[in-house]
Amino acid sequence: MASEESEMLEELGLRSVEELFSDIPGEVRTGPLNIEKGLPEKEVRRNVMEILGKNRTACDMPNFLGAGVYHHYIPAAVFEMISRSEFYSSYTPYQPEISQGMLQALFEYQSFVCELTGMDAANSSMYDASTALAEAALMSVRISGKKKILIPRAMHWEKRSVLNNYAKGPGLHVDEVQYDGDTGMIDISDLKAKLDDQTSAVYLESPNLFGVFENIAEVKEAIGGVLLIVGANPLSLAVAEAPGNLGADIVVGEGQIFGNPMNFGGPLVGIFACRKEHIRRMPGRMIGATKDVHGRRAFTMALQTREQHIRREKATSNICTNESLGSVAFAIHVAILGRVGLRKVAKENILRSRYLAKEIGSLEGFAAPVFRGTHFNEFVVRSEADYSKVHEHLHWKGIQGGLSLASNFQKLQNCAVFCTTETHTKEDRDSLIKALEGFS
Repeated sequence: MASEESEMLEELGLRSVEELFSDIPGEVRTGPLNIEKGLPEKEVRRNVMEILGKNRTACDMPNFLGAGVYHHYIPAAVFEMISRSEFYSSYTPYQPEISQGMLQALFEYQSFVCELTGMDAANSSMYDASTALAEAALMSVRISGKKKILIPRAMHWEKRSVLNNYAKGPGLHVDEVQYDGDTGMIDISDLKAKLDDQTSAVYLESPNLFGVFENIAEVKEAIGGVLLIVGANPLSLAVAEAPGNLGADIVVGEGQIFGNPMNFGGPLVGIFACRKEHIRRMPGRMIGATKDVHGRRAFTMALQTREQHIRREKATSNICTNESLGSVAFAIHVAILGRVGLRKVAKENILRSRYLAKEIGSLEGFAAPVFRGTHFNEFVVRSEADYSKVHEHLHWKGIQGGLSLASNFQKLQNCAVFCTTETHTKEDRDSLIKALEGFS
């Protein structure tokens, strides 16, 4: 043992173990650690529950904050099924002969994504919508060989930050396209002005950050042969035309809304789908259906383009993990709802959004929706007063308000994005209206 220690110290160029910790101040390293004696389990549990009791969840207070992560109702059957050990403890099904259940579940997830998006193929899956967008941008470079991507101004700044980080290495230039101040939709004239022969792709979100549906077909016509990447809310696709039918080449999005609770912001499920001709440039992995040696239906990882697989330096992405359990939860939730159920929930979100926007817009000192474009379940509210004070007032009333846009949109001071879903009762919405009405 002593000889092993000496050998390691010699390899590190050190004389003693003490020298290994020389960077740590002596006053910190001297004496025993000041740690209290361990408590019995029941006392630890009580203390932890007291700490957790300080949190206010969406179950304790109406939550009208959306902008990427949403509070939707998740059937109990989803949690029951993903808690099965075959799903819960599975990670990457390297051995298809013993992973048929997980492989089939992921195949079904891909099938649902393809049907919703109108794409030919989907992977399973990316970390979240932000990394899915970033990977789509890099994929567009592999397809076109060009290094400029246009993105809408009306998108979440954190998503834009992730894309900018991804763009640094390969030298991808990211440019923003302004939104129309009346409709909240992308400004087509500005889009055309910023298109050039170096543009690899145009990214469009529908619904966008303001909750407004974009005219995907019009944008596709405006950009001609340039690749179109569409970011979509999968629930909205139950009532809106599939992006693939409108000219999209790649579709990304956030799948958290199906089967995955908010959980303080994660884990999330990044949706990624594309046209057949681009499959081999797609990041991640894709599950395929085949037949075994006995001619029975079987499933396998058909494409594995990550660097730890056979692709190595030719890998399309260095994302080394996936959101398998979240993807399975997505598939289970969608299967439970079915076509009719999905449309019903989507329509309910639209109707509740219209009702809430109308009620807020009728209040003195507030305007909603700020943009007249067609909305899904989010819309922008403008207050005559400082919105930060309005937000504080709502918290005092036990209500989580919308997302402030002031620090990221100069022209939208005292504006916030409010979201409503099928989880809000009439009492929840009326509580919000009453709280805003009583603001002074």
